[in-house]
Amino acid sequence: MSKKEQLEQHIQVGVSGWGDHDKLYDEGTKASDKLAMYSRHFPIVEMDNSFYAIPSPGQMKKWASVVPEHFGFIVKAYQGMTGHARGKDKDRYPSIKAMFDHMLESIEELQSAGKLRTVLFQYPPWFGCERKHVDILKRTREWMKDVPIALEFRHQSWYAPEFREKTMELMRNEGWIHSIADEPQAGIGSVPAVLETSGTDAVMIRMHGRNTEGWHSSGQPNWREVRYLYRYSTEELEQWKERIEQLLEHSKQCWIIFNNNSGGDASDNAKQLLQLMGMDSGPEPLRQMDLLSEDIIGNK
Repeated sequence: MSKKEQLEQHIQVGVSGWGDHDKLYDEGTKASDKLAMYSRHFPIVEMDNSFYAIPSPGQMKKWASVVPEHFGFIVKAYQGMTGHARGKDKDRYPSIKAMFDHMLESIEELQSAGKLRTVLFQYPPWFGCERKHVDILKRTREWMKDVPIALEFRHQSWYAPEFREKTMELMRNEGWIHSIADEPQAGIGSVPAVLETSGTDAVMIRMHGRNTEGWHSSGQPNWREVRYLYRYSTEELEQWKERIEQLLEHSKQCWIIFNNNSGGDASDNAKQLLQLMGMDSGPEPLRQMDLLSEDIIGNK
């Protein structure tokens, strides 16, 4: 087995969402065709639309059917499950438990197809290190049954010197996959990149960019475009290459998701990291030729 093949067994790089990365698609590509085309570039994707509404099992089955067997989905937990909705979704669900049951029903198609990597629970900036929130994490682990789940914080208190080891111990004891965030260090509403695994078979890295000025832009017009407007330099990606190699000394799998989508930089940075690691970065002309060949064969 070549070194590249060995790396591909342990490292998967992708981006958040598949609809807004125009550089990956031919002009005029239909929205319904983008996921299949995306899967020619990357072996994993973060499903971000599930944050706003839990997809139906039928929709999940359709998405699973258009990607290769090896492809994996990281499903972002619905906003009501992480407290982002602040109770505004009571008309949609009679209880919080009902949301979890709906999510379990939704992801069953991905699980049965072997294409679910994890469900990502990213908690909001006001979700601090408190006993009541620890209880919520334990309840979440219980309600998600045997589904692999990943945990990402946005409140700095979880990694304060007096709580950092206890936070990691909680993840290990409860079986959470650690989601490491690369983001601006912009006060209590941001967390440092804690380069530790949680004892599971996988570790996750989410590359949010380092736009310090735009990080706290919530409430402003087009705040998402401002917050995630950032392009990683080669030097910054080289640093992460070394960090990934260190993390793999303690974990079998490492999933890296680029979330710096605002300026169209996520897919470019993801491919750049793959190149730095000596892995297949899926050059666009090659992928387009593959598509053309399949179309020709299919029309015979």
